[in-house]
Amino acid sequence: MAAKTEAKEGAAPAAPEKEPAAPGGSALKSLLPALAALVLAPATTWGVAEYVLLPRLQQKLAAGPAGAAVASAPAEHAAPAHGGGHGKEKGKEGETAATYEFNNVVVNLSGTMGTRYLKVSFLVTGADANLKGLFDTNKARLTDVTLSVLSSLTLADLEEPGSKNVLREKLVAAYNQAIGRRVAEQVYFSDFVIQ
Repeated sequence: MAAKTEAKEGAAPAAPEKEPAAPGGSALKSLLPALAALVLAPATTWGVAEYVLLPRLQQKLAAGPAGAAVASAPAEHAAPAHGGGHGKEKGKEGETAATYEFNNVVVNLSGTMGTRYLKVSFLVTGADANLKGLFDTNKARLTDVTLSVLSSLTLADLEEPGSKNVLREKLVAAYNQAIGRRVAEQVYFSDFVIQ
């Protein structure tokens, strides 16, 4: 027995036991970055939207010629109720505006997994007398551009105030880019259905 006790005494001393951490102190420190992110992220997002993005959007819509034209669109530029064809219409000053009509364009809305769709008919106007000829010549390309712009929209995009005005600007810009010069000036919706 004496040999056994000597072996225990000659062995390396046992490591001291760790003291338990203070309750909540280190746990709070480890959660602090996550709590800060949860509080600061929404606040920062709201601040950027409220004080940066919305004023810029309002300024662009108010200052742009397209925004002014949309707000005071004359009734004679509306699309014919019978779903008519292409042609020319007279503006306020007696000048002729060339037109081209897209009828019953149907696309699935982005982010809805094909369960929601948008159906639109609209009239594209421009001062170029050859607008109808340009659109007829480039019909496949312009139809593809139209489908691309419309199908990139989400349901949330369409529920935003002023979403139709933004969509008008996107379509006009896309048509002018596809043609290679400014021919389209305005888009007037005659049918706009979200299902």
